[in-house]
Amino acid sequence: MSKSKQKMRRWVIKAGSQMICSGGPLLLRSWMTQVAHLRRNYNIEILWVTSGAIAAAVERANLQTNLSTTLAKSKKHRKLSEKQALSAIGQPLIMDLYNLSLNAAGLLGAQVLLTAGDMHDPTRRKNLLSTLNKLLEWKVVPIINENDAVATEEIQFGDNDSLSSQIAKMVKAEKLILLTDVDGLYSEDPRKNPSAHLIRYRPQITETDVKLAGKGQDTSHGTGGMYSKLLAARTAGKSKIVTHLLRGDIPHNLISLAEGVQLGTQIGGRFDAPK
Repeated sequence: MSKSKQKMRRWVIKAGSQMICSGGPLLLRSWMTQVAHLRRNYNIEILWVTSGAIAAAVERANLQTNLSTTLAKSKKHRKLSEKQALSAIGQPLIMDLYNLSLNAAGLLGAQVLLTAGDMHDPTRRKNLLSTLNKLLEWKVVPIINENDAVATEEIQFGDNDSLSSQIAKMVKAEKLILLTDVDGLYSEDPRKNPSAHLIRYRPQITETDVKLAGKGQDTSHGTGGMYSKLLAARTAGKSKIVTHLLRGDIPHNLISLAEGVQLGTQIGGRFDAPK
């Protein structure tokens, strides 16, 4: 069977605020170049879930003297209305970065902003799935984010990991890839114990794993940490979706996964241990 007639495979990839803010335009361009390569050479179509709107807004707004004092406070002490307003500022900033990277890779992107109601209401969920399927049919890359400017519940949880697992279930994805700023799941927090070792494979996520990760390990730019990623992997696993916890700035990381190279931590599915 020719490649053009092979069934398309679907991956959902989620990038967190920390990776986007630290990696910047060069890292985004690397990712989108790989996205183009995956479709062209491996028949893999990508749905991309992104964080970073509020973080991008803070970085931009801190340049404005009338906002710098307001934003100097800790993110944990910001009012809900401030978070919503920051999200409204940041969403187009993030999409600008993606559009530049997509254009450089010869791709077209589409912004899809969601609330929990879009996923839970049967009619809206059906319409969402139809839109995503049509975008993929047109070879357009959906750039998906929670619509924090209007959805209070999502801001309180601050969890695009959960959103990415729900999207993966809805579109019947083969893989869920969570890009992070660490190499994967460790036996202990490597920042506290240098002897902690990387866990290459888990057939499924257990309660012990979740407790080990610890709740609420926020980064300087986002929220959730490894705890929310393990919960997302557990949700995806219930639908037989393989999850990869993968360091986001490893060169050619997405292509390596498509070629069967074992990187980071794999949760579920068949695992061939690295030699």
